[in-house]
Amino acid sequence: MTNTFSFDLQNTDGKARTGVIHTPRGDIRTPAFMPVGTAATVKAMMPESVRETGADILLGNTYHLMLRPGAERIANLGGLHRFMNWDRPILTDSGGFQVMSLSELRKLTEKGVTFRSHIDGSKHFLSPETSMEIQRLLGSDIVMCFDECPALPADRTRLEESMRMSMRWAERSREAFGDRPGHALFGIQQGGLEEDLRAESAEALQNIGFDGYAVGGLAVGEGQQAMFDCLDFAPDQLPVDKPRYLMGVGKPDDIVGAVKRGIDMMDCVLPSRSGRTGQLFTRQGVVNIKNARHADDPRPLDEACRCPACRNYSRAYLHHVFRAQEMISGMLLTWHNLTYFQDIMQGMRDAIAAGTFAEWEAAFHAGRAQGDIEPL
Repeated sequence: MTNTFSFDLQNTDGKARTGVIHTPRGDIRTPAFMPVGTAATVKAMMPESVRETGADILLGNTYHLMLRPGAERIANLGGLHRFMNWDRPILTDSGGFQVMSLSELRKLTEKGVTFRSHIDGSKHFLSPETSMEIQRLLGSDIVMCFDECPALPADRTRLEESMRMSMRWAERSREAFGDRPGHALFGIQQGGLEEDLRAESAEALQNIGFDGYAVGGLAVGEGQQAMFDCLDFAPDQLPVDKPRYLMGVGKPDDIVGAVKRGIDMMDCVLPSRSGRTGQLFTRQGVVNIKNARHADDPRPLDEACRCPACRNYSRAYLHHVFRAQEMISGMLLTWHNLTYFQDIMQGMRDAIAAGTFAEWEAAFHAGRAQGDIEPL
């Protein structure tokens, strides 16, 4: 265990990287996928079960937690780790993205954002300073600076203004964060799909100095190819010796494509949200458990999978509990999806260390292209 935050880059294969982020609450193996615990819980999962899937770190949402149950209340109850019974690292986002996407009647100024809660319409204000204070009260290990994330497509002038304001906010975040040994602050690169704006943003962030750097403002409607085109240059503009985090990504092939382009960390609600709606990710591609073809199928969902849904239950049972809207359905299907995502990460870490990432990637795509096993 360490009392400081550091990143140890261990192997590279092409642009793909593997390493370890050391934190006082434990190590994070990279590339890392962070399950999203929006409201201090990964929906339908116990923290012990999330850990069993292979997750080293969870993500919590500043916006949701400040509205309910409130950051002060969580602080009074011993901080977010104790509150949600997760003793390993937690990253909290800044609240910026949710304010932009969820809030009614928001008003954006240089100072910050005034908005109404999507829960009860109550009025709130978020700024770089208040975001840092809320994340301090939560006690997260990795804190994200407060930024604005414009939806794409957006015109260049809008992207330019937004990115420059985000960089001014990054400086204020750094100042408000202060000196917190053992806790890390990440800066967020913005600039849409424009290479020169991303470069300007990356330079501004490095001049301020952060413990890690995120590629923000992607996976917001631009499509996979445009995202990959941007990732062909964006991670290279960030320091080699610090973790690089792609926010809000994504589908299995998005994740593999991002790691191939030099990304170390990702998060997404997809595995848990899809689990609750009956969409399952497997080595043979996507399976929709609600389809009638599974009703009499005694076989496991994915026979190569180590999760309880695949080890202990048939497709027929998973189909039945989903159709019957039984609670165990969301639990088992989420457990499966999170396990599959963590297995992808482990597969990539092993392949990068062995220098066989290209072969691993080809096998990954070939397996998913096969499609589901034939119906009985």
